[in-house]
Amino acid sequence: MPRSKRDKKISLTKTSKKGLQLKQQLVEQVREAVEKCPNIFVFDVQNMRNSKLKDVRIHWRTSRMFFGKNKIMQLALGKGPEDEIKDNLSKLTAEMKGQCGLLFTSKSVKEVREWFRTFEAEDYSRSGSVASETVHLPEGPLPDFPHSIEPHLRQLGLPTSLQKGVVTLIKDHTVCNVGDVLNPEQAKILKLLGKKLSIFKMKLRCVWSKGEFKKFGSKKAKKEVAAKDNSESNVDVDMAEV
Repeated sequence: MPRSKRDKKISLTKTSKKGLQLKQQLVEQVREAVEKCPNIFVFDVQNMRNSKLKDVRIHWRTSRMFFGKNKIMQLALGKGPEDEIKDNLSKLTAEMKGQCGLLFTSKSVKEVREWFRTFEAEDYSRSGSVASETVHLPEGPLPDFPHSIEPHLRQLGLPTSLQKGVVTLIKDHTVCNVGDVLNPEQAKILKLLGKKLSIFKMKLRCVWSKGEFKKFGSKKAKKEVAAKDNSESNVDVDMAEV
């Protein structure tokens, strides 16, 4: 039997370690962004979707967004007053916990806050998500489904049958109730029904602006940010893409 061309021995001693190099590049990119952008925001994401995050990146293409690898970004900015590359940046890194990201921009604090406050995108729920509404299906035909999918619907737990070639629900069925943690079958049924119960949102935690740190959420912070927003001009400052 001839030897397969795929049967080749590869020496791991010849492979190069790129992990450290990539981390160093990220540190350099973050520090370059600090020099170019007067405003740095920490944000977190609800119902993470890569496709939706890509849309956000496109909208903020004149700014720079980093997502993930918190420890490396904290190292780049400085974890404490003794190693922070600019005053009060360590206060920003202290807020970088869990699934969060950084937005470096020359846009005003007011403009960024207004955009994040209004931005949201509907999407299909995944297994483990919490149902935001009750979805109940009454007994009767389901004409939107082709007859070929009926066995699959039964596998997912829907009480269906074929009646004269039409997928029919033989009794009332509640797919989910408000507050339920969805299992894989429920998530698949909701997608087949076209029910988008999850909302992709991004929430700002805090901002570092020209050396000053502000945390969002508290009443004091809201008053301070509002006062600063009123003093800022509404003129957009375009920034070259990092």
